[in-house]
Amino acid sequence: MHTRLIELGLNADGTLQVPPLSGDAPAGWYRNSPTPGEPGAAILVGHVDSARDGAAVFYRLGALKPGDDIAITRADGIVAHFAVSRAAAYPKNAFPTAQVYGPVTDPELRLITCGGSFNHRLGSYRDNVIVWATKEAG
Repeated sequence: MHTRLIELGLNADGTLQVPPLSGDAPAGWYRNSPTPGEPGAAILVGHVDSARDGAAVFYRLGALKPGDDIAITRADGIVAHFAVSRAAAYPKNAFPTAQVYGPVTDPELRLITCGGSFNHRLGSYRDNVIVWATKEAG
């Protein structure tokens, strides 16, 4: 997957903003998290799909496996490479907040999208798919 990143903040209720809901929407970087490649966990979010457009930028996020490479070209032109350490799905009502947003000393990534089964009554997926990745040396 290739995408540009837009900046995201928080909604009025304190939840993380998400990119626009369309198949061609980019992923978003949570601006209150570190820049990818800097110490700490950089948070990136994107949609899995949309009813109107089908597959979106993080459609295949759940297929990433430990060791897979993620390359991020930063605004300064430096390419930061990360290796996937794990991927897991969690019910939205059991989101592992401390594991995703908690402090870490090394440069890491957290990639987040929706997943699991779709709740037609609520119009949303029941789970979040989260990928953890650590910066490769170099």
